[in-house]
Amino acid sequence: MSTMNPQAAQNYLKSRVFTATPEQLQLMLYDGALRFGEQARLALQQKNFEQSYSMISRVQKIINELSCSLKHQVYPDLCTKLSSLYNYVHRKLIDANVNHNIESLNEAIGLLKFQRETWAMLLQQLGQQKAAEAASQMDIPEPDTRMEASLSVEG
Repeated sequence: MSTMNPQAAQNYLKSRVFTATPEQLQLMLYDGALRFGEQARLALQQKNFEQSYSMISRVQKIINELSCSLKHQVYPDLCTKLSSLYNYVHRKLIDANVNHNIESLNEAIGLLKFQRETWAMLLQQLGQQKAAEAASQMDIPEPDTRMEASLSVEG
């Protein structure tokens, strides 16, 4: 299996980010947080505290971005709950970083995985709804005998 050169990988990522919907960007943030969280877990297991600090700090920045992007004026109840969840995850990450506590990191990663799965399911449902709405608005002609004749399969 060949690997992408770093410049090509960077260009691919930029392309994905610039063409993504806000919903897809949110999913990408969860994916990044989970990837850095897993790297932090490995570093903690290896007692590489400089690396774990760096990776956990990246997760914290993503959590901060997720928290700042909440639209409290649009969805006040949901945003209050998500804000509390993000604050809790952030505190667990601080504990993992300061005390090298892998259990706190595991809890934070578990909560982020659950949120990511929930978000992915929501996006899938949203995509299906949009596809159904688009299909219902398409002007599809009624079949006629010429169309049916052209569709017949000769065996």
